[in-house]
Amino acid sequence: MPTDKKIIKRNVKDSVFTNLFQDTKYIVQLYKALHPEADYVTEDMIEIVTLKNILTDSLYNDLGFMLDKRLIVLVEAQSTWTVNIIIRGLMYLVQTYQDYIEKEELNIYSSKKLEIPKPELYVIYTGDKKVEEKEISLSEEYFDGDTTALDVRVKVITESREGDIINQYVMFTHILNEQVKNHGRTKKAIDETIKICKDRNILKEYLSRHESEVHDIMFSLYDDEQIQKAMMREAHKEGIKIGETRGRMEGIDAMIANLKNMGVSEKVLQNAANMSQSQRS
Repeated sequence: MPTDKKIIKRNVKDSVFTNLFQDTKYIVQLYKALHPEADYVTEDMIEIVTLKNILTDSLYNDLGFMLDKRLIVLVEAQSTWTVNIIIRGLMYLVQTYQDYIEKEELNIYSSKKLEIPKPELYVIYTGDKKVEEKEISLSEEYFDGDTTALDVRVKVITESREGDIINQYVMFTHILNEQVKNHGRTKKAIDETIKICKDRNILKEYLSRHESEVHDIMFSLYDDEQIQKAMMREAHKEGIKIGETRGRMEGIDAMIANLKNMGVSEKVLQNAANMSQSQRS
């Protein structure tokens, strides 16, 4: 496939976000953007604890870091709005605490109270939907505000001070969206995005130092939608085979189960569920 016809990954903004904040220098800038009063924070106080996607079904997040072993900060970058980020944040936090407890060899069955880092959860939202909430919580979104045994609060960031690292990342996503509208999901859109960002001093240092890496991140021979369509076709074929021997309903159920096992997106699963529902009725 010619270079200029390569297709941008649909999760490009999240991938660039994750790559950007592999560097503790930028994490310091991020923390100071979230906490302007924290001018004392330095790189040697930061430990990256982002969960790694070692297996296809393992839990992983965009960014997790620990500050001086007293604060755990988890940050997600989202271009599509969903309050389910609360549930994901809870799962990420539990796994991060589990990793911390194992690493520090803490005994949760000890009579002595453990000392663990305080958590902060954030979502940086870069999509078009207007989001008014500055904070979303588990109890308010899922339990009508009732007091339960558990609550999780996620701070919502939709804008930041001009020039700080959050503002620059948000501007990068907006410029990328504009260029994709102008040029499609092509090399031209990427080149123009990087050029405009450099000219406007948006993530300029990062893009200058990692330009080829950014290009690699933003390209894929097959985008997520194409891959998932292929998975859907494969699962559908398998469902047909089962349906021929066991009946149509079992074939449909098998197709849905196969798609889940393949780890396709919620959108693809919903489309398959809608299709199966129409065939059941």
